[in-house]
Amino acid sequence: MRAIELTAYGDTDAGNLRIAERPEPVPEAGQVLVDVRRAGVNYADLSRRRGTYDRRDGLAPPLVLGVEVAGVRRDTGARTVALTGGYGGYAEVAAVDEGLAFPVPDGVTDDAALALLLQGLTAHHVLRTAGGLGAGESVVIHAAAGGVGSLAVQLARIWEAGRVVGVASTPEKRELVLELGADAAIDADPDGLADRIAAANRGRRADVIAESVGGATRVASRAALAPGGRLVTFGAAGGAGSGAPDPREVAFSLPTLLGDRAALAGPLAELLALARSGALQPVLGGVYALEDAARAHADLAARRTTGKLLLDV
Repeated sequence: MRAIELTAYGDTDAGNLRIAERPEPVPEAGQVLVDVRRAGVNYADLSRRRGTYDRRDGLAPPLVLGVEVAGVRRDTGARTVALTGGYGGYAEVAAVDEGLAFPVPDGVTDDAALALLLQGLTAHHVLRTAGGLGAGESVVIHAAAGGVGSLAVQLARIWEAGRVVGVASTPEKRELVLELGADAAIDADPDGLADRIAAANRGRRADVIAESVGGATRVASRAALAPGGRLVTFGAAGGAGSGAPDPREVAFSLPTLLGDRAALAGPLAELLALARSGALQPVLGGVYALEDAARAHADLAARRTTGKLLLDV
């Protein structure tokens, strides 16, 4: 089978993501094979490529990256989206745990379903499970034009949040955030960010803030949080924030739920139903040929993209 092989840890300019022929995976007990049509590209893949995400004992290149796939289950012929457990998605065939494979309903494309799997579940749990977002509460969503953020903006509006403020780095991204339903879209520059959040929220600090950037952005978000508010952190692309953590911070990581199929299946079914009805519209940021995986990584790392990035397998 064709696959993208990580030949060495490091940056893509080292030529370490290459198309290769590899044997098909052999499923272990409790696993199924998926003939892959699309593979998702995620920040976790970038960290794994650099060797900074998880260095399990005995794990070393050559490896096949890719944490999620959309395709057809070989045993049933059913359309499915599936989480791979961390590796193996950038390939024509993936072996996945049956408990992490979910059916895709008619009326939802493979691309949309894949956008809803990792990013959609993260947005859902960040706002509802960790953030406890209630009707009428204000919410601030950082990286609001990205895969998670673009869905979180729409979900906040669907769930009748009060004022929805999106944070994005360019005028074009902020325009997209407004089109997705945000009441306001503001510049992501950390300098003066807390004041801009308050101004966008009509002079009030925010009830819920969803933040995955880290660094100075996290510090500004703490200052922008209302008493009794919740700052949900789910990543630190810009590094950890300085200073003592705020007791109102709630850290969320989707992998902590991977052992609980119900925590994934129920919310995913809700997301797929919303997409099927047209109420939720995943933003697709680009489809790359499988052999262009390195370019997809570079574009995502440079923040040149919006929405969900996919590999055409």
